[in-house]
Amino acid sequence: MQITETQLAQVNDRIRALIASNSFYGKKLEEAGITEVHTPEEFAKLPFSEKKDLRDAYPLGLMTAPEEEIVRIHSSSGTTGTPVIIPYTAKDVDDWGEMFKRCYEVAGITNKDRIQITPGYGLWTAGIGFQNGCEKLGAMAVPMGPGNTEKQLEMMQALETTVLCSTSSYALLLAEEIQKRGIKDKIHLKKGVIGSERWSDKMRERISNELGIELYDIYGLTEIYGPGIGINCEHNTGMHIWDDYLYLEIIDPKTGENVPDGEWGEIVITTLVKEGAPLIRYRTHDLSRIIPGECPCGRKYPRIDTIRGRTDDMMKIKGVNVFPSQIEEVLAEFDEISSEYQIRISHLDGKDTMRIYVETNGSVDFAELAKHIAERVKSKIGFTPIVKVVEIGVLPRSMKKTARVIDERFD
Repeated sequence: MQITETQLAQVNDRIRALIASNSFYGKKLEEAGITEVHTPEEFAKLPFSEKKDLRDAYPLGLMTAPEEEIVRIHSSSGTTGTPVIIPYTAKDVDDWGEMFKRCYEVAGITNKDRIQITPGYGLWTAGIGFQNGCEKLGAMAVPMGPGNTEKQLEMMQALETTVLCSTSSYALLLAEEIQKRGIKDKIHLKKGVIGSERWSDKMRERISNELGIELYDIYGLTEIYGPGIGINCEHNTGMHIWDDYLYLEIIDPKTGENVPDGEWGEIVITTLVKEGAPLIRYRTHDLSRIIPGECPCGRKYPRIDTIRGRTDDMMKIKGVNVFPSQIEEVLAEFDEISSEYQIRISHLDGKDTMRIYVETNGSVDFAELAKHIAERVKSKIGFTPIVKVVEIGVLPRSMKKTARVIDERFD
């Protein structure tokens, strides 16, 4: 997917704004002697921006528009390192709302829907992003925020909400609570808009079946507006990305070179019209691929595949590079287990040990199942893990993101 002349002109406009503002990133571009690009080849040689750059700019070094035009800041939800603070102008907020409104519309959601918003509000972009798009659409927002499952279910029934916005972890927790309480006939949900964390096909099927709803996978990150920069349509053939606001590349994470459409790599995003904190060639560390060809829905927006993981998800165990997605692929082969799992990595008696916890019901032989899973994992990654099978419901559920990999080696 090559950058167009229109997009190149937008990039040059952002480069000029960055340099004129004397912002952190503008100084970096100026020091590199970059004032504009004329061809796709020149664009592909522009330096990447990284999370470290954004942290180094703390607190307001990314601010590119005049301060009197900044109406809001958001901050990344990461729990380690210096926070990243992203300033927004009124136009940025409006553009974000338009993108999110478009996401709702692609999901078949209208102004007659009642949208229950469970992600967090505040510095994080999630809750307020879902709400901004909802209000642009003219639908009824039910701004619950995270937690208080009792109140969530009470409002869900009383208001007959039709759309659930949440993380996949919380959608699963709510689905299990609805089943446990036997109130599915009192729930009027039709669709779920799910974001913020990667989720497996098995988890998707479980949530969809237990709640009886259509699920839509929304994409976004705080550094690039927030959630709402892309969503899958009814054909579920990848997420459409709004390329009138963003230009997206897929690179080889090791070489930094662009890969052909259809090949997996790291997502790199350039904001084309963002004013408060434009970013040029920002490395997201999310792993996906551009899906070639046109979508059956007829929309011309480019598509990316479901996020497979992150380049920094990789675990090095016994000298072997392992990604959580590899474990998920093996676990998906076993119909006897639920969508929930947990990986714990420890250093015991001078060597690394990986334990995988999975859930099943009481109708299977736990020891036999653990043996089969361990054999399949070994054939995939090259060494044998310790597999622990537990009853469904034993592994922790979360109202936000579920921690699936816990590395205890450095505690």
